[in-house]
Amino acid sequence: MRFRSVYLLLGVLLLIHTSHQQNNPKKKLAGKKDSSDSQISAALEDLQQQMKEIIDEVNILKEQQALQTVCLKGVKIHGKCFLVDTVKKRYHTANEDCIAKGGILSTPLSAEENTQLNDYAHHSLGRDAVIWLGINDMQTEGVWMDQTGSAIRYKNWQATQPDGRSSENCAVLSGASGGKWQDENCREERASVCEFNIV
Repeated sequence: MRFRSVYLLLGVLLLIHTSHQQNNPKKKLAGKKDSSDSQISAALEDLQQQMKEIIDEVNILKEQQALQTVCLKGVKIHGKCFLVDTVKKRYHTANEDCIAKGGILSTPLSAEENTQLNDYAHHSLGRDAVIWLGINDMQTEGVWMDQTGSAIRYKNWQATQPDGRSSENCAVLSGASGGKWQDENCREERASVCEFNIV
């Protein structure tokens, strides 16, 4: 609807400009012509700014629509949408695929979110599903970070985990252990769940 208004306004401005040039005697003073030209330039700049704002709004609406589509295919948990990827991949590939879709590998921030993520993985992949989490200690051994590079605050490690030292730098959520976390070699192939923040 706003696009029509913009195009209509642009058309009216062009008609006024054309009409003004045709009806304007050549004998008029140069000062008046300059004043008219600067008004038209200002109006066109204003119109361009309005069009830019509309394009930005349309892009935001497209992102929101994409998120709604994700939520319809997946599940909504605490202001996030989660979408399972059943194809088993290495950690880095799964991570890159989530980023390409506009999300990140799932990273539970609370016990409730972890339980719901485990339930979703259970229903989507089976009872013993194992999925990559967006958590690793690749940078510094033993310092588990999320995808933003921040130290994780919530942890749900299985009793003897993490135990892999430098050979197991990526975390998984294990359905067989009731949603507990384990460290694994990042080259293993696992399913994954991407998370998308809802704006």
